[in-house]
This record gives sequence, C-alpha cells and structure tokens, in this order.
Amino acid sequence: MKLKTMALAAALAASVAGTAPAFAQEQFIPVLSYRTGAYAPNGTPWANGFVDYLKLVNARGGINGVKISFEECETGYDTARSVECYERLKSRGASFVQPLSTGATFAITEKAPVDKIPVVTIGYGRSESADGGVFKWNFPIAGTYWVAADAILQAIAKKEGGMDKLKGKKIALVYHDSPYGKEPIPLLQERAKLVGFDLQLLPVTAPGVEQKATWLQVRQSRPDYVLLWGWGVMNSTAIKEAQATGYPREKMYGVWWAGAEPDVKDVGDGAKGYNAVTMQHGAEPQAKVVQDILAQIHGKGQGTGPKDEVGQVLYMRGAMSAMLGVEGIRAAQERFGKGKVMTGEQVRWGLENLNLSQAKLDALGFAGVMRPISTSCTDHMGAAWARIHTWDGKQWKFSSDWLQADEQIIKPLVKTTAAKYAADKKLTPRTPADCQA
Repeated sequence: MKLKTMALAAALAASVAGTAPAFAQEQFIPVLSYRTGAYAPNGTPWANGFVDYLKLVNARGGINGVKISFEECETGYDTARSVECYERLKSRGASFVQPLSTGATFAITEKAPVDKIPVVTIGYGRSESADGGVFKWNFPIAGTYWVAADAILQAIAKKEGGMDKLKGKKIALVYHDSPYGKEPIPLLQERAKLVGFDLQLLPVTAPGVEQKATWLQVRQSRPDYVLLWGWGVMNSTAIKEAQATGYPREKMYGVWWAGAEPDVKDVGDGAKGYNAVTMQHGAEPQAKVVQDILAQIHGKGQGTGPKDEVGQVLYMRGAMSAMLGVEGIRAAQERFGKGKVMTGEQVRWGLENLNLSQAKLDALGFAGVMRPISTSCTDHMGAAWARIHTWDGKQWKFSSDWLQADEQIIKPLVKTTAAKYAADKKLTPRTPADCQA
C-alpha cells in the first residue's frame, strides 16, 4: 500500500511539474523555457508549440511505440539559471537539450561532450557549430544567424537590383547587446568587405526598453537599411522608435526572432511594411500539423496554451524544434533498435544522420512549411534556406521566394571560426573518414 501511495504521489508531482505521465518505456526530453520575465511574451508561445508537439507525438503512439516524457524548467532567459536547469534535468537521461538561448548554448557547449547530451539549437546558438567535425555535440539544424543575415542581405540586394548595388550603401545593425545579438556581425563584416557597404553597429542594452539614443543615431546617420537583431520587448520598442523618428518600416529587416506576432501586434498599422527573415516557416494556420494539434490535443482539452496562438510564428518555431529533435531520436532507432529508449549518444548519431525528405515532412504534417533537411558528420545544419515575410498591418505574409544562403561566403567563415575554436580548446577535428570508423 505504501508503494502505491508513493507512486500516486510521484504521478501527482509529475503532473504539477508539467511532466507527461510516466511509462514503462519513455524517452525523456528536458524543456528549458522562459514563461516569466522580459522575454516571456516571446518565449511562451515557443514553449507551447514545443510541448504541444511532444503531446501530439504521444497521441500518435509515441516514437515507434516509445512514449515521450518531459519536464519544463523555467530559465527566465538567464544563462546561469539555464545551466542550473540543464544540470538538474540531465540526470534523468536527457535525449537532447535545446537551451533556447545563445548565451546558455555557449555555456552548455562546454559540458555536452562530457555528459554526452546533444545540444540542439534550431535557429540560434553558435553559427560555427554547423561544422560537425569540430562541434560533435552541437546541432544548429535548419539555419544559423549567418544564414539569416545573408538571406536578409540577398533580399535587400534583390530590391536594389543586385548585390553590387549595395556598394556605398549604409546598413545599420541594431542588436541585443549579448552573444545572441553579436552573432551576425562576422558575416555582415565579411559581406561589407566584399561588397563595399558601410556597416554601422548599434548595440542595445537588454532588455531593450530604452532605445531613444540608438534611434537618434539612426536619424543622424540615415542608413539605407536597418537590420534588427532583437528579442522580446526590444523588437516592438524598436519599431515604435522607428515610427517616432520617421524611419521607414519597409527599410527594416528583422531576424527570425524579431518577426513574430508579439513583435508587431501592439504597433499594428505602425509596423506596416516591416520585414523579417523567416526560418523556413511563417505563420502556418492551415498546416496539417496545426490541424492535428487542434484536433488531437486542444480538441481534447490538453492544449498547453491558448488555442488561438496555434499556428502562429513562434508557436510553429517551437513545434518545428520539437519535431527535429524527435526525428533525431527516430533516426537513432533505425540503427539501434525500434521501440527502444535511445541514449544521448545514440540520439547524437541520429541527429547527425537526419534525412528528412519532403515526403517525410509531408507525412509529419509539415507540407508547405519546410524544405528537406539532411545532416551529416561534417554538416550539422543540414539546410540553409529562408524566406522574407512582411507585416501588412494585420498579419504576416510571405514577400519573397526561397533564399539560399551563399555557401561561398558561409562555409569558409564556418571553417575558419570553428578551426579557431578547436585550436583554443585543443581539439582534433573529425574528418569524414573518422565518421565511418
């Protein structure tokens, strides 16, 4: 009787903590999220999409019959708290970790090789970690900040009539003064050197509610374009300041963390014309995966957040991030045994051998949302495609065709930066031959 009481108590505790029910066979996934603090309006829909997708996988029968269990840990977008969450949850046999913060990614990157836990960073983290030869445990799948920056420059160049037309232009980067905000700078500096545009760097102190001095500089220098690398309240504040100073929103391009509904909804028509690069997807209310979540999760009263946000930009980012991690587990099962719980090391192999064809994506409910992704031993990103969408005052609408980041620019930058990291850490990079061993 005492054992039964303890089991019931454990089940209740898990329910209170937001953990899925325990199963005899369960694959544990930690969820580092931030639903409090200055970045909660943006972090919450991502977390809702991530958790709802895990619930959907369980509703579909798990991963080849293996159910997913998970636990959220509140980080407040604080690096120290993120590391604390990681340390607390890793002992439960973490399949992988998604830090949801570039600063936390830098810190956890040092721990992952020892703990043998993959660090999955969908659209953030260290751009050079696309080099799987050096960063064996890091997976910036589907795009990095260098991809985002290059795609934005390509979109601007197309508007101007060609990349050569950027020569002599002024481009300002208004960025979150953190490892996240600084990530695009090496790519932009390289492009500026090659093309000949003038790059102006304008850091904004977190959380970014005070930007008047920054936009005074913008008004004085009158750049041809402004790139916004913000997060949370910084984004809407920047758009409001642009409106106040008369800077055209159609000449502003945000990163994919500055291009979602919370960034523009309070500004409304004042944000009309504002552009942002998208990480493949945009708002996808008609996607099959969205319809499945509405029917199988929200339709049964099991939704994690409000029903009306399902399919919005950041919600989709969270769902896509969960899907890519789950598919890494599924790929691992193909080699190490279907119906079995995978270790972090086995999941690492799966993430390194992803082959998400369009047919597979369609079957998962992501038709029209994403392009195929294929990773390898040396390529931990797997795809470098993006699009631009534009706020029309009421909703986001795609305003460009697919853009592929220029590998002639990005690959050498990745290789050089990763090699420096390897030298600093005294690491011996893997080669494709090492991967076959």
